[in-house]
Order: sequence, then structure tokens, then C-alpha cells
Amino acid sequence: IYSHYQELHAHFFKSHFTGDLMNRISEDVSRVRMYTGPSIMYATNLLVLTVMCIWGMLRVDPYLTMFVVIPLPVLALTIYLVNKIIYRKSEHIQAQLSALTTTAQETYSGIRVIKSFVQEKNMLQFFNKTSEGYRKSAINLSLTEAIYFPSMNLFIGLSMLSTILVGGYLAIKGGVSAGNIAEFVIYINLLMFPISSIGWVASMVQRASASQKRINEFLHTAPEISDPVQPGDRKVIEGRVQFENVSFTYPHTGITALKDFTLDLPAGSKIAVIGRTGAGKTSIVQLILRLYDVTRGVLKLDDQPIQAYGLKELRTQIAYASQDTYLFSDTIFNNIRFGNSEATREEVLEAARLADLDKDVSRLQKGYETVVGERGVMLSGGQKQRIVLARALIKKSRLVILDDCLSAVDTETEHQILSNLQDYLKDRTTIVITHRIFNSWKFDRIIVLDHGEIAEQGTHEELLRMNGKYARLFLQQTSLSKA
Repeated sequence: IYSHYQELHAHFFKSHFTGDLMNRISEDVSRVRMYTGPSIMYATNLLVLTVMCIWGMLRVDPYLTMFVVIPLPVLALTIYLVNKIIYRKSEHIQAQLSALTTTAQETYSGIRVIKSFVQEKNMLQFFNKTSEGYRKSAINLSLTEAIYFPSMNLFIGLSMLSTILVGGYLAIKGGVSAGNIAEFVIYINLLMFPISSIGWVASMVQRASASQKRINEFLHTAPEISDPVQPGDRKVIEGRVQFENVSFTYPHTGITALKDFTLDLPAGSKIAVIGRTGAGKTSIVQLILRLYDVTRGVLKLDDQPIQAYGLKELRTQIAYASQDTYLFSDTIFNNIRFGNSEATREEVLEAARLADLDKDVSRLQKGYETVVGERGVMLSGGQKQRIVLARALIKKSRLVILDDCLSAVDTETEHQILSNLQDYLKDRTTIVITHRIFNSWKFDRIIVLDHGEIAEQGTHEELLRMNGKYARLFLQQTSLSKA
């Protein structure tokens, strides 16, 4: 299941809660495991003992055996009816447990926001409401399951009673001996535990069935983004990127992020993509990484359709510093080395130097062995961004994408990083997604996006002469810096 989760497309994780994913891989799997273990063992024990005991009773007296097994059809009908109810309730309970897990997970992840807005009481009330719904459903299911054990004891008692009454009558008539009646009683006692466990086993099977259905919902979800059917030889990406009349609409929202977008980026060139929030800048990156496929048009890398590349082959050759500063609960060193598991310590330190991170790390007591905490909670926003940048730079890819990855650093640090990257990015295809204009960098082309379309494009000087959106943004930024 974990392996399948990693193969699924980005859209899947945007439309499903983390708590639900965690519940299916833990609680649901645990219920299925109980079916494949104890329930099969007890069911096998019941089957073998029942066959052997009934065979033994038939050898003694078939007529008396008939009275012993008369309650069994009624028992089977009871189990069938109760199982249908348990299955329905188990499925509902598992969904409620997923909602409860999701609520707890979101609370823990957003605890700083909750505390900042003093919403602890409201969140507790919401959790209590969800928890109370789950508690009531669990009690309801337990009450239904409670029908099993009295039913089992009732049918066992009826079999025992019919054996003694009919057996006693036959013994008076001389048909059977008292020893035969005692033998039947022993057989019934042997069947007492296996039969009484039917309810527990049946309940476990129904819970496992409901859980397996939930697991299968995800296991049967095919990845929308997959490797080519007939992969060719491994292709080394040189860095040419071509968008040919590309349009893209997000499947989970229906929002059109790009409209007839055309761009030819030669290998080794540098381009800046500027635009306001929601203009479609990050969508360009997600298409290049094949987190999504284009809705219409063609996207090529080195004159090859991007679908011709295997996903691992493609993504390992692209260095991507995202605006989402996600860090693992590990050391700074391992978080940087995550970008290239074969990197040496010297390469890790060099990547940190390029990201202007080395000075900050040197002030930490444990240096690069400092554990950053969950999602990097022990670090500042600017420090997290620079670790993410170093993680991308250590890949030494021919195609580098910087997606607004310096928004949280101060101006002095930003200038230092841009200065460090001048030589590193030489001859590498570089796409810089930004809200700000980098005066210290000379881009081959600057694209101004607006509502998924190219509003303006050209060099810095050309765009200023147009006196359009870019020129206004430049004047605003210049006036603010002077102020």
C-alpha cells in the first residue's frame, strides 16, 4: 500500500486527506491482518471439529444426530442477517475513524496557527463532536455484535436439551444406551467453544471485509501519470524546453492555469517568469516535472515529448527548489543530501555555501547534525528555504527550476545567494519563478504571465520600453526599495 501511495499522481493527494491515508494503511490493514490470522485459525478449527463430531455422532445414532443439528440452519440464518448489519456499520465506523484521524493530524500540524488565534477551545469542541459520533457508532456496533454470544449459547443449549430428551426417550425404548447419550453430550461440549466463537469470527470477517473494501479503493486507483509503455534508452536531458500551444486545467478544481502557452527555451538559457499569485507560474513547473500532464498542446524536452521520458529518468535530471519548504525530521546534512544520496560531505558543504547557509549552520551547537524537527519547525523560514535550495543545487542537473525559493530571505542574503549562483548556473538551463525582479541577474528572456497567458516577454530593457505590466512592477519595486 505504501509503495502504491508513492506511485499515485499529485491530484490524488490533493483530493484525499492525510488522516484518511494513514488510517487505511494502519487501522484497516490491522483489521485485515486479524482476518488472515485468528479468524482463519478459528474457522478451520470449527470446520474440522464439526465434521469429526458429526461423523462420530452419525456412527452412533443418525436419528439422534438429526435433533442435535436441527438448530444449525436457524443459527446460520441469524449469522447471515447479523453479518449484513455488522458489515454496513463497520464500513461507516472506519470512515468516521478516518475523519477523527484527519482532525487530529490537522490539529497537530497546525498547532501554531491554532494557538496564535486562540482557537484551542473551538478545535477541542470540533474534535469532541467527531469523537462522540465515532463513540456512538462503536457502541451501536458492539450492541449488534452482542447478539452473537447469547444466540450461540441458546443454540448449544437447545442441542444439549434435545439430545438429553430424545436420547432419554430412546434409552427407555432400548434404542440407545446411557453411554451413547453421554458420548453425544461430550461431542456437544467439544463443539461448544468453536460454535460460540462463530460470532466473534464472523464479526471479524465483516470488519475485515469492510476494511479491505476501503483498501481496495486506493489499490485499484491507477496512477494518471505513468512511465511510457515502451521506454527507450536512457536520455540525458540537455535542457531545451518547448511549450507548444499548451493549455492546462487542474482536474480537482476545474481552474484553467495555462491557455495556449507557447515558449521555446534553448538549452543553457535563463528565463524569469513573473506574475501575480494565481497567474499560472507554478503550473509551468508542475508540467515540466510531470506532476500533471498537459490538457491540450505539446510539452517537449530536447525535442522529445515529455511522455517519452520515464518518471524517474525525468525527475532525477531536474533540480527543483520549490516554494513549499518541506523538510524531513532529520539532520540538516541529511535534508540537503536528500537531493543526491550519493553526494559526498564536501558536495553537501558546497551546496550549503552556494545557498549561503554555512554561516547559519556554524552558529548551531551540532552544526550540520542538528535535527530540524517535523517539517523544519526548529528553523526560521529563510533557513528552511535555503536548505531546500541547497537540496536542489546538490543534484547538479542541467535543468534548474527555482520556484519563488527566496521569498523569506532578507535582501542582503538574497544578493549573496544570487552572486554565488552566477557561476554555478552558467551553461545550465534555468527557470526562475518569482514575484520580484532580480536586478543583479541578466536573463535571456523575462515572461510576464497574466491569467495563464503571456502578457509580455522580452529582455529587461525591452520590457521597460514597453511601459506595461513589467515596467509598472519595476517602478513599484524601485520606489519601495528607495523608501
